[in-house]
Amino acid sequence: MTYILQMDFDIDGPFGEEMAEGFAGMAESINEEKGFLWKVWTENPDTQEAGGIYAFETKEAAEAYLEKHSARLEEFGITGIRSKLFRMNETLTKINHGTA
Repeated sequence: MTYILQMDFDIDGPFGEEMAEGFAGMAESINEEKGFLWKVWTENPDTQEAGGIYAFETKEAAEAYLEKHSARLEEFGITGIRSKLFRMNETLTKINHGTA
């Protein structure tokens, strides 16, 4: 069963390529997290928000990452972190070309 973690927060930037350059190290480190499958990075410069959609092999792995990443963001001075955890419906996701 795949679990989807949605996280977002308010941030003044950077966005776009500047974000890609600044957060490349973090992106690489996420690949090492237990149970991690993939991430879609999200950003909206107009509303000053960023975050991501993550897939994990287990609910426990997603919850552990949420705790770790929330603490890391708070160390950077980011507060008001919003998150939701969902179980993926893999059958319907495959119909729409998603990956489990």
